[in-house]
Amino acid sequence: MCKVKGNDGKCDHREDCEMGFMFSSEVMGEKSKSSVVFRRRVIKQWLIRVMSFTLLCACVGQILTLGTVWRPRLPTVWLSHSELPLRIELPSDLAKVASPPKRFYKNNGFLMVSCNGGLNQMRAAICDMVTIARYLNATLIVPQLDKTSFWADSSDFHDIFDVDHFITSLKDEVQILKELPPGLKGRVKNGKLKSLQPVSWSSMSYYYKEILPLLKKKKVLHLSRTDARMANNGLPREIQKLRCQVNFKALRFTSQIEELGRKVVRILREKGPFLVLHLRYEMDMLAFSGCTHGCNSMEVEELTKLRYDYPWWKDKVIDSKMKRLSGLCPLTPEETTLVLKALGIDRNVQIYIAAGKIYGGKRRMQSLVEAFPNLVTKDTLLEPSELSFIKNHSSQMAALDYLVSLESDIFVPTYDGNMAKVVEGHRRFLGHKDTILLDRKLLVSLIDRYNNQSLSWDDLSLDVKKSHENRMGSPTKRVIIPDKPKEEDYFYANPYECLEPLDEPLRST
Repeated sequence: MCKVKGNDGKCDHREDCEMGFMFSSEVMGEKSKSSVVFRRRVIKQWLIRVMSFTLLCACVGQILTLGTVWRPRLPTVWLSHSELPLRIELPSDLAKVASPPKRFYKNNGFLMVSCNGGLNQMRAAICDMVTIARYLNATLIVPQLDKTSFWADSSDFHDIFDVDHFITSLKDEVQILKELPPGLKGRVKNGKLKSLQPVSWSSMSYYYKEILPLLKKKKVLHLSRTDARMANNGLPREIQKLRCQVNFKALRFTSQIEELGRKVVRILREKGPFLVLHLRYEMDMLAFSGCTHGCNSMEVEELTKLRYDYPWWKDKVIDSKMKRLSGLCPLTPEETTLVLKALGIDRNVQIYIAAGKIYGGKRRMQSLVEAFPNLVTKDTLLEPSELSFIKNHSSQMAALDYLVSLESDIFVPTYDGNMAKVVEGHRRFLGHKDTILLDRKLLVSLIDRYNNQSLSWDDLSLDVKKSHENRMGSPTKRVIIPDKPKEEDYFYANPYECLEPLDEPLRST
């Protein structure tokens, strides 16, 4: 029962406690000295146990917290692949980015955007356009995807991405609508829509000074060819983190594609670890890069004709030999075989080919198949009926490859194209998962010396391993080259601003 009440009318047990302590002292005073020593020893032991348990709990809490940020990495190339960890679930739900507080802003207009290129080129563009819309206080219309490029994919945004998740996950950051309000659709039909291509690699000051006034004046503005329209560097941290939020949280593939990805991963995991090889040796890559090493005369003619048939491709005359020696060409299947063997990849490991149709077919793949017999593709793992809904849609097929690439034990791209870069960055975000970043300039030089018998196999293997010890996707800063954004490291390949614990809001105000 409460005997003493404080000023606020609530019970105050302080006096009771003081009386209790006085009582304890009187009792202890009546006991023998040995009894007092015994009691003190018991109390001391009890306090030590309590403090030790508290300290242990605190340590465990810290370890669990750090575990979400850092994970030990295995040198998977040189270890036996049976030692690799087994993971079943795709990491899409594990990529957690802190959500910012809700914003309230006056809408400055409606921003329509048209993306160009393949899946990952468009993915990065979407991230940039969402960020631009947010900082211009604009309402973004769900981006339109490229349907007129070489791939001629008729997929709309909702065929590849979960559009409802995209809108709702960003609702506290920027307003996104599936289409223009009815009252504004007439401007598009009447040809009164203002359209322009933003300047490549621009800072936000360009968008504030050039784009925002047009948006306010026209109320509806269309941005076309939106790839690489934001700078890699020199942007506020909050802007970089918003780009990451869109990439790692908002852009989720459709449930159908994700379920297909999970099935492929389950099939692969049942047989152990696996490596994903992004063998970028398709017809479009070779035609537009001008890389024809290993092709016969008829193939060279076919690739050259394709390049000239596309008026939007500016580079027509290309020195294939010089480009290859400069490290600017994708590795051929034959070169890739030598590199994987030189790295010490177990010949029995499963290798999933994340790519479209390999140019030259079985003839060009022969050496790779002989060296690594457990070579698989989406077509060999799944039934035709399971692939039917994405079969004729290159971007949806690429989305499936993207998911499997994220989950692989090792990811090896043979060219630093858009998929290679974006997957590299996503794997960094998921804990710097092993990604072997091949030094193609060095590799073609070593391979040529080996083929000319001026370099032994042992020396080739030693040089390849040594040169790639620090090219495994480990933490690093981007290389910045002022005034040469095309030559510096791509933001989406290494978004290091987002690789710290993201438990704080994405913006400072």
